[in-house]
Amino acid sequence: MEDRRGEWVVLQVSGEMDLVTSPAVRQHVHDAVAEGRHWLVLDLSEVRFCDSSGVGVLIAARRLMRSCSGRLRLILPPQGAAHGSHVHRVLAALGVRRLFDVYPDLGAATESAEEEEDAVDPLSA
Repeated sequence: MEDRRGEWVVLQVSGEMDLVTSPAVRQHVHDAVAEGRHWLVLDLSEVRFCDSSGVGVLIAARRLMRSCSGRLRLILPPQGAAHGSHVHRVLAALGVRRLFDVYPDLGAATESAEEEEDAVDPLSA
């Protein structure tokens, strides 16, 4: 579930993000921060279902990373992708999609954090 790419911790989430599974994702995020890892990528490309508790975990992760001057990036396939676009649709429907830095794949998401300031969100362009 966890990988490291340079300065980034990558957490791969798959299946469902719901009331049962969301606490584990939250704990992994907190563990990374406790270890001093403040640049985090959540790979949600294999998440097939996300309910309000999953969205709550994403918002809490964003808040936590901002509080420690960290970075949070999400990997979500484009809206038209046959697989893995559920989270993208849920975040957009709730009006919170704009809160997150979203990337289409691991390579784009783990580029140097210094480039983030000038980057354009590839999914909103």
